[in-house]
Formats: sequence, C-alpha cells, structure tokens
Amino acid sequence: MDARAFDVVVVGKANVDYLVRGPRLPLPGQSVNGDLFQQAPGGKGANQAVAAARLGARVALVGRIGNDARGDSVVEALLTEGVAVDHIVRDPSAPTGVALCQVGGNGEKQILSAAGANSRLSVDDVRAARDALTSTAVVLVSLGVPTDCIAEAIELGKAGGARVVLDPSPPLAMRPDLFAGLDVIRPNRSEARTLTGIDPCDPESGHGAAADLMRRGAGAACVQTGDLGDLLAWMEGTSMRHVFLPRFTVDRVDATGAGDAFAAALSVCLAEGRILAEAGPFASAAAALATTVLGAQASLPRRAQVQALLAAQRG
Repeated sequence: MDARAFDVVVVGKANVDYLVRGPRLPLPGQSVNGDLFQQAPGGKGANQAVAAARLGARVALVGRIGNDARGDSVVEALLTEGVAVDHIVRDPSAPTGVALCQVGGNGEKQILSAAGANSRLSVDDVRAARDALTSTAVVLVSLGVPTDCIAEAIELGKAGGARVVLDPSPPLAMRPDLFAGLDVIRPNRSEARTLTGIDPCDPESGHGAAADLMRRGAGAACVQTGDLGDLLAWMEGTSMRHVFLPRFTVDRVDATGAGDAFAAALSVCLAEGRILAEAGPFASAAAALATTVLGAQASLPRRAQVQALLAAQRG
C-alpha cells in the first residue's frame, strides 16, 4: 500500500473567474456585445487541483487567497471536489485574485488577471506545507506565484522523492536553476517561444523547442504546437525519444482550462507510475474534453469521460 499522503500536490494560483462569451474577441479599443456571463472559482493552481481530483487522485493545494467572499467560494469549490485545503492561507489584507476571461465564437480566449493574494504567497507558506510536499508522488507547479515559492516547492518535493511537473504559465523568463529540478515541463506555444526563442508551430519546431528545454535541464518536455497538437519528448539513455499527440476532434466551445486539464492529467498518470508515452494521450484527451464546456473548472473531465474518448479514438 502506498504510504504517501497524496498523489498530487499543486502549488499555484487560486482566483475567481469572470467570463463573458461573445461572437468574437474584441480588437484593441473595440467593444463587443457578449451573450453569456459566468462567475466561477478558477486560477491555474485551483483548476489543476480540481482536475486531478476528478481523475481520481488524492490532491492538496498550496496557495494564498483573500479573507473575503471570493476566497470563501474558492475554498467551498475545492472542498466539494475533495481537494485538501489545509495549506491554503487566508491573507489578512490582499484580496482573492481575479481573472477576466473573454471567449470568442470559435472557442479562442484571452485573459487579464489581477493576482491579489496570489502574489503574496511566501516561502514560509510553502515550508508550512512540508508534510504534504514531502509525502506526494507528484508536485505540480506553475509560474503564477512568486518564483522563490516555486523553487522551495521543487526542493521539498524532490527531498521526498516526488516527480515535479511545471506548467510555465504565465509566459515569463525562468530562473535557469529551476530547470534541473523538473521531471516534465509543459509549455504552450507562447510559453515555449518565451523560454526558448523558438516558435513551435509544427512538430519539427516543437521538437527543437523540447530539445532546448531538455538541454537546460528538464527531464522531459511536452510542447504545444499551436492547433496541431503536442510534441512530447524525453531521454532514454543518450537518445531523445518523442511522440506527437495530435488534437482530438471534438466540438470546441472554450479553451479555458484545457492546459490545466492537460498538466493535471499528465501528473496523475505519473503518480500512478505510467510511462510518458501512455500519459501523453491521456492528458491530450483530458485537454480536448475541457474545450467542450464553457468555463474552466466546469469543463474539467472525469476519468470515465477521458477513457471513453480514448476508446473512441482507438475504435
């Protein structure tokens, strides 16, 4: 029996999302009339925690929210999904973060966020979660909280024998020393371009970006190549192996949350001891399903749905 307390511990942002859907995204200086408004808990860290829990993992979230009604709604949603909230700190002065999400008719999105309490997550907050971070199979982190917190989470996770997955969002330059602690880095196209200077617009350039990230120290890289799919690469001995994960054909409504579903599903597979070649398609299917429902947390699929999509693809 696994003596670890958790399968996945997530360190990242928790927000409330305010989403408007319209026929298209506005250009700078334009106003566009939307047809639907939605308010719901979100934030990359919270989304990933919920996604992993829905896929059957034992999950905890390390983060910081305000002592306000928005924070209450974030905690309530996490508890409903079975996510442990013992290491979510309530900030006495900063508000819970918010994200303003706009979704166009083809499912494309743009998001403007105010970090609020997320930016005040401290190294001490992360150290207070030591018991969780040293007793989990996977630590999943993203760049929406201070870098020193990410570095501390990686160090504690590694000390406990965990594998570390980084979702490098939002697209920012990264401290070079962080790469060596990563088992997998999973950038989207914009993030890969920021980190490597390579625009992964197709499998060939995705391979180049993945190789660059691995040269920097990451153990494996899964790079989004626009709308084509993802290039997943890893080392076997001295040889670089890779598999291309083409997009699943689904009725896309909203891409919000798809990246979170992918990173969480990949982490769950690693926690279960599955190899990357198996984890990739599972994660890709989870991400595809997340585009079929409006909103972030509302769209995150359950394991049976992912398995059904994979079976339909094979069939």
